[in-house]
Amino acid sequence: MLEANLKQQLDAYLQRLVNPIELTVSINGTAKSDELLELAREIEGLNDKISLTIDETPTGRAPQMVVAPQGEKGRVTFAGIPMGHEFTSLVLALLQAGGYPSKEEQALQEQAKGLTRELNFEVYVSLSCHNCPDVVQAVNLLAVLNPNITATMIDGGVFQDEVEEREIMAVPSVYLNGELFGNGKMTLAEILNKVDDEADAKAAAALADKKAYDVLVVGGGPAGASSAIYSARKGIRTGIIAERFGGQVADTVGIENFISVSYTEGPKLVAQLEEHVKEYDVDIMKAQQAVALRDSDDGLKEVELANGAVLKSKTVILATGARWREMNVPGEAEYKAKGVCFCPHCDGPLFKGKPVAVIGGGNSGIEAAIDLAGIVKHVTVLEFGDSLRADDVLVKKAESLPNVKIIKQAMTTEVLGDGKKVTGLTYKDRSTDEIHTVNVDGIFVQIGLVPNSDFLKDTLELSNRGEIEVDPRGQTSMPGVFAAGDVTTAPYKQIIVSMGSGATAALGAFDYLIRS
Repeated sequence: MLEANLKQQLDAYLQRLVNPIELTVSINGTAKSDELLELAREIEGLNDKISLTIDETPTGRAPQMVVAPQGEKGRVTFAGIPMGHEFTSLVLALLQAGGYPSKEEQALQEQAKGLTRELNFEVYVSLSCHNCPDVVQAVNLLAVLNPNITATMIDGGVFQDEVEEREIMAVPSVYLNGELFGNGKMTLAEILNKVDDEADAKAAAALADKKAYDVLVVGGGPAGASSAIYSARKGIRTGIIAERFGGQVADTVGIENFISVSYTEGPKLVAQLEEHVKEYDVDIMKAQQAVALRDSDDGLKEVELANGAVLKSKTVILATGARWREMNVPGEAEYKAKGVCFCPHCDGPLFKGKPVAVIGGGNSGIEAAIDLAGIVKHVTVLEFGDSLRADDVLVKKAESLPNVKIIKQAMTTEVLGDGKKVTGLTYKDRSTDEIHTVNVDGIFVQIGLVPNSDFLKDTLELSNRGEIEVDPRGQTSMPGVFAAGDVTTAPYKQIIVSMGSGATAALGAFDYLIRS
């Protein structure tokens, strides 16, 4: 089951177990059951602190594995085979059940322990989804910390009947006490904010007494992290607020153009960015959204947060990044996460053997078509222009695939559905004005990014695309306010470019401070 190298790594991790744990595997005679049982037996054989119980007459899901401290009722369950991206989730569950402490912020752990109502989380995943493990690991930790909470990872590929019954068409899909709780990537802090009725008030109170910063960075992506590091290295008081650390990079699978590193993955790079920032005296405030920026009466800048808190700083660096651009056509909003998707790696396996469409003929769109072609029945690519914008090597690969059809000069006009899920789309042939219908079960939108600058429309000068106008030093139209990364007019939206612009903005802010 486990390759020798992976088994060796797991053996090393399991040496950190403090207390005995028990695995309970429910099987039903299927091949997947045999696979899970083999995995469980291999894990048991690696450490004498691990015992295994086999349930051959399960009343619930099977195959599944429950991880629990020995002698306690299990609260963390893996329904399916926790391999692929979820193998890390399994390793952490084993360690945490065995008393190995989590590295999550202590304040968040204490908040989790303080929840008093019963919470039953179910997280539907695909093993190829790189966003799913963050959610699985977050709810698993909640279950480990709080006896009122249970957490179950459910592999949609194994439990397809549940996926169809609940009409799940995007992962991760999180259910809480039987009701849909949310779709997409969520951090522990974001989940706690949704389940803790007093979360906003607690967060606002904790932020209320913060002293003014010299530099306050808004955004935790590559530009924000770079800005915070360069600012802190100057020895000035630095803070950083972010809805989630990493931004769009956290949703990126393979990264092959980050100079000096031949290959890495988004989640790994995000973890390294955060660890680097933590090496400096930076006040990190996560799960916080900025909603307003203004001058204060005392000559400082004020950043108002969604929870009502107001932070002050002598200078501000805006690095709020960008989000996926939507088509803005009828039916898109209604069928989002019901067939309208933005992550082919995450949601592609849910459309196995079904026809799908990809909107966009740039690199991301053609890469999506190539990836999906190996999973789905057929891929129709719709490109607005009269030629594809993707690299030639990608275009040639896509054109060589028998189940990929590329339609140019196609303007998507409507997403069609039956009230529950996507059934197709319509597009206009821009060369003839004819309207055509394509019957598909999924639509993957890959048409670029929109800057996260909505809250700044009446505050700063923005381009006609909504990007923040900056000068060569990163200075915006408001003195003392700088900007960096994808939210700005920088022409190339690349990780390494964002990092450089973050450094530029930090140096510009420092220069502003010493001259003011």
